[in-house]
Amino acid sequence: MRIGSQNIENTENKNYKIIAVDDEEGIIDSLSIFLKRSGYDFTGVTNPEEAIEKVKNEHFDLMILDFIMTPFHGDQVVEEIRKFNKELYILLLTGHKDLAPPLDTIRRLDIQGYCEKSDKFDQLLLLIESGIKSIAQMNEIKKINRELKSTYDLLEKSYLESIETLRYTVEAKDTYTKGHSDRVSEYSVLIGKKVGLSDDDLRILQIGGLFHDVGKIGVPDTILQKPEKLTDDEYSEIKNHPSIGAHILSTASIFKDIIPIVKHHHERFDGHGYPSMLKGEDIPYFARIAAIADTFDAMTSRRSYRDSLPLDKVIEEFKKCKGTQFDPQLTDVFLDILENHFEEIKEIQEKY
Repeated sequence: MRIGSQNIENTENKNYKIIAVDDEEGIIDSLSIFLKRSGYDFTGVTNPEEAIEKVKNEHFDLMILDFIMTPFHGDQVVEEIRKFNKELYILLLTGHKDLAPPLDTIRRLDIQGYCEKSDKFDQLLLLIESGIKSIAQMNEIKKINRELKSTYDLLEKSYLESIETLRYTVEAKDTYTKGHSDRVSEYSVLIGKKVGLSDDDLRILQIGGLFHDVGKIGVPDTILQKPEKLTDDEYSEIKNHPSIGAHILSTASIFKDIIPIVKHHHERFDGHGYPSMLKGEDIPYFARIAAIADTFDAMTSRRSYRDSLPLDKVIEEFKKCKGTQFDPQLTDVFLDILENHFEEIKEIQEKY
């Protein structure tokens, strides 16, 4: 029974690659015999520099590393490896406990364990087996996380497609909206790039811009399609669309990052906007960006009751509304785009 169990264990061990680094050839030879007999895929190296290169170019699950070596010690080897590999499980061998590295070094370099060299490898084998169990658990967690991410990605795709359908429904109801959300999305990303936002933040701006008007699904067609200027009561109906949109998106947690854009892209920096009358920096930053993009597209789009505004008039309006309707710093960024990089705006307009 024991033999059968050992054979199964040895077979499983072949799934794990171990590299040992020691400048004593005899230690490497002994470890090779011992660990290959235990079923591990073993590689032995006597040169620390060669070991670093091997770890950089090949996958290993566990490293056994001598502390005192030439041309440099084991902790220096780990220091180099941790620059490009944070996950390798490392066990340190010491010739004597008094020669062990300081505890803070072991913690800083994330060395999982160490033991004294001995003619017998019993203690080392226990540490290796413990390490392999930890590695197996981590691999299982990674596998589960990959599966969860795959499931989450499918769910996110499904939700995005559902909201995209709503967006197209809104565009069918309101001819002005067609192309508007796409342009607001791209203008928002353009501003985000100019202020140095991360790729993740730019992604939020992109999606937020696409769906910022999704709440218009709850606005009567007669108001959306009215060719004349709206009455005060009709305008009050239109002003409900940010809250309606936020409510629609609140049913799925994947939209939590874009809800502030959807809900607050009509707030004003002076606090006289809607729906929450937020003021200044209380308005979410991405919503302040989207507000500029949204207003710019409204100014430069032809409506049934007026033509699009010329660029000089648009620039004049943004300068006039700086600090009242719009965030002053973001307004300066956008004015720089309009005055010095308008070809980037033109490129977006020509797409839609």
